[in-house]
Amino acid sequence: MNEIRKQLTLFIEESNLNIEKIRAEFNPDQYNLISAHVTLCREDEIESIESIIERIKSISLKKPISIGFKSVERFSNGKGVLIPATDRNIEFRELRKSVLGQIKLTKEQFPHITLMHPRNSTCTDAIFEQVKKLKFPTELEFGKISLIEQRNGGYWYVLQEFNIVNKNVAQ
Repeated sequence: MNEIRKQLTLFIEESNLNIEKIRAEFNPDQYNLISAHVTLCREDEIESIESIIERIKSISLKKPISIGFKSVERFSNGKGVLIPATDRNIEFRELRKSVLGQIKLTKEQFPHITLMHPRNSTCTDAIFEQVKKLKFPTELEFGKISLIEQRNGGYWYVLQEFNIVNKNVAQ
C-alpha cells in the first residue's frame, strides 16, 4: 500500500511549552508524526494542487493572520483533546477562501489545535483534569502556509513553505 496524503498547514511557531508538554506526554505517537499546528486545508480540498499553489503565491497580507482560541475540550467520545478556535476567526476563513478560490467545499474547516488525537491516544477524566489546569494561548499568529505530505501513515514532511506576509508593506 502506498497511501500519500497532502495538506496545507499553519504550524505553531511560537514556543508554547504546555502544548508540547501535553502532546509529548499523552500523545507521543502524534507528537512524533507532526508538530503542533492548525490544519488550513485537508487533502480532499487540494486535489488540484498546482492552481492552489499559484493562489497561495499571490497572497500578500499586511500582517500575519490571527486565530483566537477557547479553553480545551474533549472530542471523539472523550478520547481526544483539542483547543478549539473562537467563533471570530474571519481571517482564517478569508485565508481559506483565498487559497481555495472557487472550489466547492463539502464541509467547513474549524480551526483547532489537537493535543491528543483519538487515533493514537486516550484521554481519561484524570488526564483531562490535569490538562485543564494548564495555561494555553488565547491567540496565535500565522504568517506562513506549509504544504505537507504523509506517506503510509508515517511522519509528515514539509514539501514547501509560503510566506504570506508582504515584508515590504509598511506596518
